[in-house]
Amino acid sequence: MRIPLTKYGLPQVVAFPVMILAVMVTVYIAGSKAIMSPATVAIVEVIMAAILIWVLAFFRDPHRRVPVGSNILVSPADGRITDIEVVEENETIQGQTLRIGIFLGIFNVHINRAPCAVRIDKITHRNGRYRNAMNPESGRVNESNDIAMTRLDEPKDPLLLRQISGAIARRIVCKAQSGQNFACGQKFGMIKFGSRTELYLPARQNAKFLVKVGDKVKAGRTILVRYSI
Repeated sequence: MRIPLTKYGLPQVVAFPVMILAVMVTVYIAGSKAIMSPATVAIVEVIMAAILIWVLAFFRDPHRRVPVGSNILVSPADGRITDIEVVEENETIQGQTLRIGIFLGIFNVHINRAPCAVRIDKITHRNGRYRNAMNPESGRVNESNDIAMTRLDEPKDPLLLRQISGAIARRIVCKAQSGQNFACGQKFGMIKFGSRTELYLPARQNAKFLVKVGDKVKAGRTILVRYSI
C-alpha cells in the first residue's frame, strides 16, 4: 500500500515525529508522577499532537492526475499565483520572458513537478538570503536553485524553473540531473517549510495564460499556459 508521504522529506519526516512523540511520552510520564498538573499535561499533549499532524501533512504526497496535452504548461508547485510579469532573462531564455511566481504557504504541498515533458539542461544552485517568499524580489536575492530545461514538444522552447527558499525554508531538494528527461507533472524535488517557485518561459504571442494573480494552483494538475499551434 502506498504511504502518502514524500521520500524528499527524509530525514525530517522520520526525525520530527519521533522527537514529538518522545516529548508527548515524557509529558505523560511527568503527569502520571504528579510533576505536572493534569491540565498542563492535556494542553501540552494537544499542542504536540497538532504539531505532529502538521508535520506529517507538510510532507504529504497526494496522487495527482496530470492533464493530457503536448501544448500545455502545468503548475510546478502548489500555492497561490503572486505575480505574472514580463522580465528580461539573459541566461536561459535570453530575451523577453514571462515569469509566473507561486508562493507556497506552510500548509501547501511542497513537492515540485515538471511543467511539461522536458529535458534537463543545467542546474545551478545560488546561495542567498531568506526573505519573505511572497515578495517577488526574493527570487533575485534568496537562496535558490535554477533548473534550465527544454520542452520536448512543440514549441521546443527553453524554460527556467527556480526553486526559492523563503523566510522559514532552509532546504531545497532537487533530484533532477542534467541530461534527464521528465514527463509532464513528474516529481523531481521539494522545498521544505514555506517557499516560492518561479516558472520562466519565452514571451510568445501564442502562449495563453489560463490563470491570474491570486489564483490557487496545484502542482501537476492546474494548467498555467496553453500554446495555440
